[in-house]
Amino acid sequence: MKGLLFAFLAGAFITVQGVANTRISADIGTWPAAALTQFVGFVAAFVIWIMIRDGNRSQLAQVSPLYLSGGALAAIIIFANVTAIQKVGVTLSMAVVLIAQLLMTFLIDSFGWFGVKQKRMRLPQFIGIGLMIAGVVILKL
Repeated sequence: MKGLLFAFLAGAFITVQGVANTRISADIGTWPAAALTQFVGFVAAFVIWIMIRDGNRSQLAQVSPLYLSGGALAAIIIFANVTAIQKVGVTLSMAVVLIAQLLMTFLIDSFGWFGVKQKRMRLPQFIGIGLMIAGVVILKL
């Protein structure tokens, strides 16, 4: 149950962050908005890390460079999110983001990328993705 609550919060905050970043980018530009919000996010995460002493700092050097690139992906995510919201609105943007996330997780699970245990996708998963795509088509009407 706790995992579902955190997933719900993540989804809600992704949407709020996208709207906030779009408003910031209207004033200072998209890339400066991405840099600013990532910097604020870094400071917030660093302060929380210092306060709760979570994790093992001695293990930092052992993190794969491939996984460290995730931080760079955040800049692209912010830019793409802001641009999508500006072009097609919040609802349609977030719906398409959800479908893209599901399709990517489908590929990650199917092929076992990033050390994830490989899972076989069956008809119900395909139907679920198809229904979400149909939902986006309906939203766009």
